[in-house]
Amino acid sequence: MMDVILNLAIFLITAFLLIGFARKDRAWAPERLKKAFRYFTCQSNVLCAAVALITAVAALSGSVPEWVWILKYIGTAAVTVTMLTVFFFLAPSVGKDWVQVLLKGPDLFMHLLTPLAAIVSFCVLEKRGMSFAQSLLGLLPVLLYGPLYLYRILYAPAEKRWEDFYGFNKTGKWPVSLAAMLAGTFLICMGLMALQNV
Repeated sequence: MMDVILNLAIFLITAFLLIGFARKDRAWAPERLKKAFRYFTCQSNVLCAAVALITAVAALSGSVPEWVWILKYIGTAAVTVTMLTVFFFLAPSVGKDWVQVLLKGPDLFMHLLTPLAAIVSFCVLEKRGMSFAQSLLGLLPVLLYGPLYLYRILYAPAEKRWEDFYGFNKTGKWPVSLAAMLAGTFLICMGLMALQNV
């Protein structure tokens, strides 16, 4: 039952935050929500929330199918990437005020609390054991987002281009950043697999 509660909490908190993103000055502002979806933080949390809801519904129905469990793993890996990127990459670049910048308001949930809830629910309450092949599926969110981000900051038409808000192309070193993100995500996948197999 605790697993169902955690999964529903992940979904409800994320849904509440998305509604907040879609409003400005007490009016609906869908463009604001659209802009939020540029960020891997938003995309990973929405993915995790969606599969958390599916997991909760499946659990309440009697059992969680393997494919749902795999989706929950992919969502958990994605928000873990978000959390650790904040602590090990973005925080040092922001400086001493990083807590105020990165862990304030909705960011406290999306950068820390929701990822921790997903890790606990998946690695403690949904433990099944994981193969190496299964663990590699956790790379998918970064493999899909990486080329999108690269296109949007470098190759998209000027009017559709994004600013390099993650700073992955500082001094033109995007190949190094991409390699580092893939290597870091691989290590995260190995860590989640290890927790599953303890």
